[in-house]
Amino acid sequence: MAFLQSKEWMEFQRSLGREVLEYDKEGISAKAIKYDLPFGKNYLYIPHGPAMDFNQMTGGLKNPVANFVKWLREEGKKRKSIFIKVEPLIDSVAQVLASGGKFSAGGGPASGWRKSKKEIQPSKTVIIDLEQSENELLGRMHHKTRYNIGVADKHGVVVGESNDSEVFLKLIKKTAKRDRFSPHAGDYYKKLLSNNGLQTKLYLAKYDNKPIAAAIILIYGDTGYYLHGASDYDHRAIMAPQALHWHIIKQLKAKNLKHYDMWGIDSRKWPGVTRFKLGWGGRTVELPGAFDLPVSRFWYLAYRIVRKF
Repeated sequence: MAFLQSKEWMEFQRSLGREVLEYDKEGISAKAIKYDLPFGKNYLYIPHGPAMDFNQMTGGLKNPVANFVKWLREEGKKRKSIFIKVEPLIDSVAQVLASGGKFSAGGGPASGWRKSKKEIQPSKTVIIDLEQSENELLGRMHHKTRYNIGVADKHGVVVGESNDSEVFLKLIKKTAKRDRFSPHAGDYYKKLLSNNGLQTKLYLAKYDNKPIAAAIILIYGDTGYYLHGASDYDHRAIMAPQALHWHIIKQLKAKNLKHYDMWGIDSRKWPGVTRFKLGWGGRTVELPGAFDLPVSRFWYLAYRIVRKF
């Protein structure tokens, strides 16, 4: 099960004031989060779900899928939701939803689901196999990544764990301004790092005892996830992010974890970040992407028009 469908993640969402809905019937399980929109509207979002156990669906797929979609529509109507968004982890689940319970390609009016260009979680990521030796990991890296780890080492960059969320907030604000994106509110990062149910860690890379790069890592199952990162562009020549992630990789290996998920690449939207993550020599994994189920067709059309402009 993906951590985004875990009870711990849902408790974190509740701590942010969001409503969580749960479904577990006929081999289909899903947890949906209610996200508010302007004008008193909202949408329901199922991150990295639903999950389907096809072995439990002994009487066929059509009825369980129809019952699940009916439940989604009813819950959406109760809450005046505009649409429901799902981002399945597995192609077969996306296929079954889009075809209304049959293994066939395509979606659309018959099933109600529409492929969406608006993704909340990235549909491509890079995953590093931590069961390799350190020498094997270094050998799979791009030569520039290896070289930059050495540069950071020569500059005396020191990496370690920290409990100081304020340092991360300062760095993420600088990074957001530089790269022109909107970060989460400060409370989000503080709760993410202080949530007792989630295994999250903050790593800082320091140069001359000054934090110049940071990463929030979440550990779930046999995987470490790189959820959020920030750095001080004024010290970019120090190559602190390379030292930071090499330290994290070694720490995760020491905990006997199997994978390090660098969490999202997109060469069009984030060319620099994508080059950085690909440089570590991991394998690229592509997920099915996002699918929307309109609850109110009028408001869904209005929402898409507003998003376009």
